[in-house]
Amino acid sequence: MNTRPNLEDAQMPHYDCQVTALAAGKCRDPFAFLGLHQFNDNQSVVRCYIPGAQEVFVLTKHSRYPLTQFRQSALFSSVLDKNFANQEYQLEVVYPNQTVTGRDVYSFASTLSDEALYLFNEGTQAQAYLHLGAHQLTVDGVEGFRFSVWAPNALSVSVIGDFNHWNNTQHPMRLHPASGVWELFIPELNVDRCYKFAITTFDGERIEKADPLAFKMEQAPGTASITQSKPTAVVTQPEQIEKASRNRIDAPISIYEVHLGSWKRREQEGNRYLTYRELGDDLIPYVKSLGFTHLQLMPISEYPFDGSWGYQPVGLFSPTSRFGGVEDFAYFVECCHQAELGLLIDWVPGHFPSDPHGLHKFDGTHLYEHADKRQGFHPDWNTYIFNYDRAEVKSFLLSNAMYWIKEYGIDGLRVDAVASMLYLDYSRKQGEWIPNQYGGRENLGAIECLKSVNTQCYGENDGIMMVAEESTAWPGVTRSVEHDGLGFGYKWNMGWMNDTLNYMSKDPIHRKYHHHEMTFSMVYAYSENYILPLSHDEVVHGKGALLSKMPGDDWQQFANLRAYYGFMFAHPGKKLLFMGSELAPREEWNHNQQLNWHLLESEAHRGIYKCIKSLNETYKTTPQLFECDTKSTGFNWIDGGNAEQSIFSFIRYGNDGLTPLVVVANFTPQTHFHFRLGVPASGVYQVILNTDDTEFWGSGVGIVAHKQQLIESKEIESHGLSQSIDITIPPLATIYLQLISGGTC
Repeated sequence: MNTRPNLEDAQMPHYDCQVTALAAGKCRDPFAFLGLHQFNDNQSVVRCYIPGAQEVFVLTKHSRYPLTQFRQSALFSSVLDKNFANQEYQLEVVYPNQTVTGRDVYSFASTLSDEALYLFNEGTQAQAYLHLGAHQLTVDGVEGFRFSVWAPNALSVSVIGDFNHWNNTQHPMRLHPASGVWELFIPELNVDRCYKFAITTFDGERIEKADPLAFKMEQAPGTASITQSKPTAVVTQPEQIEKASRNRIDAPISIYEVHLGSWKRREQEGNRYLTYRELGDDLIPYVKSLGFTHLQLMPISEYPFDGSWGYQPVGLFSPTSRFGGVEDFAYFVECCHQAELGLLIDWVPGHFPSDPHGLHKFDGTHLYEHADKRQGFHPDWNTYIFNYDRAEVKSFLLSNAMYWIKEYGIDGLRVDAVASMLYLDYSRKQGEWIPNQYGGRENLGAIECLKSVNTQCYGENDGIMMVAEESTAWPGVTRSVEHDGLGFGYKWNMGWMNDTLNYMSKDPIHRKYHHHEMTFSMVYAYSENYILPLSHDEVVHGKGALLSKMPGDDWQQFANLRAYYGFMFAHPGKKLLFMGSELAPREEWNHNQQLNWHLLESEAHRGIYKCIKSLNETYKTTPQLFECDTKSTGFNWIDGGNAEQSIFSFIRYGNDGLTPLVVVANFTPQTHFHFRLGVPASGVYQVILNTDDTEFWGSGVGIVAHKQQLIESKEIESHGLSQSIDITIPPLATIYLQLISGGTC
């Protein structure tokens, strides 16, 4: 054994100061003191701070040097000759119950990219998740995890975890002053280890925070982040082409919205959730069998409170562990790819909760949110609003959007509560908000953030779809950024949803007084690229289930709902239905229990299921119903003003503009025999869908009247058209008539 003298007595006051800072978790620059340093021309010094160690030795290929403990503290050091400075070494640490040998944490140089950090501080870093967070790396031939976190106003930051007994003094991090990012590489650390960041503020407060960019987090009530290798989607060229095809503006898009925790559960196993893998094997085939083209997941970023349904996330880069791990979610995504089913995820960049391990006052200051509550606090949801004016927050949100699309290969994002981001006075009274620099109510920072997200995401893959849930008349939501729009691909048509549901809730005898509520949407139908949503928001918080909104007796309620779905699928705009719409439950959605699958044993409920399946199949195979959703050439009223009879009739056209599809919707219980309806072309029309079909638990009156459901037009003028047909219009029903032979328009 070789020994070396300890440091000179002159260094002792310096050691006292450093040990005090280290022991208090307030060491701001650990790399300036710990590790290997040149002491003078002839000597080097090795210092390490290891709480709980009894002895420490430095090991080289040929030697073993003991380090001297400083005054019964956790600091061990030794002076070595200068030749040692060029040697790779390890530390042998003797604890009371074990001896551990490994590389010195403070012997590794920084691996962070200055350019990447510059872009992060500039607000243009679209892949911050490659640089911040916990990353499995090999440095100097040693595998481990590099931890990095943005906390510019912290006095010191340490990595704590189950690998260091959650001791905030063992792994203090290196500060990059120019960027405010702290970094530390911990060698020989594997996946599935829990960790957090222990932050000491300049006020002396010690707080523990989860990693904002962690790829994996504990399930509540746990709050730790978990080391995890970065997910990598394998998306082949054919899959990219298929993705671009199914998301086009002239493609059939029918979306099934799902809350993974309550679609189906294992009731006989303690009512447990299905895993991502079970959902991949069960949910995806089910959605495909119903004929939907896309699946939309309510937020799956890790969230602490089940009752938020995911809309108050803490781990924006982490698929919730409620349903399994990162690899399990990747399997689920791959199942969607293989089934050629589009996958959208709800994204929540509008606010975040106040959980102490989350983003709020992350480094002791209002880092991610505005300090002024008039800008930084959501009164409706008791949450905090991102400070979109801060460049690093823009990089954070931009990177998060890019992460899901690029690393998991999903089709796109549905952005939640966009209106709350756009308006500074959203849900606020006079005096409770601060105008922008021009005195207006527009949140300029949020606008630029959304534009940047859409530009970058579409720039990375123009085959995706970015969807805005925007409930106001903000202009240009789906207009390109180059033309002063927000750059979304689609927008939810909340006006259509509110108007039509209000109409459908009326007793048929009163509907004639609300006729315009079903036609008004056509006034603005081409102002945006719309999706018609009947989402989870319409069946919670006392609003009642869709079936319960329908008036009349039992048969009429089901008939109303079928007719409404038929009208929806014929109206310009893509479609979205919340899970369970196909079951027609009478109760509101409950996130704590699975859907009532027993309803399918009822002929009436099974009729709704079959109706939606038929609507989807008809929709996908009928170009007139989707190709011209955003063009005025794709729609003409036959009669949009028949309020007295509450009958709506119109024509849909495809790209060729020649072959018409005639749609008739009757929203009263009266059957109309020998109804003369003008049609745009002569020939034979076939009924390709009738929501009153007996297969759907309808009356079948129209089918009997139409025999083979083939109706030939006559040269009899009606509704301003030279040709017309004589049809039976069933009660509370929507029918589609396809021209199958004869002339064209």
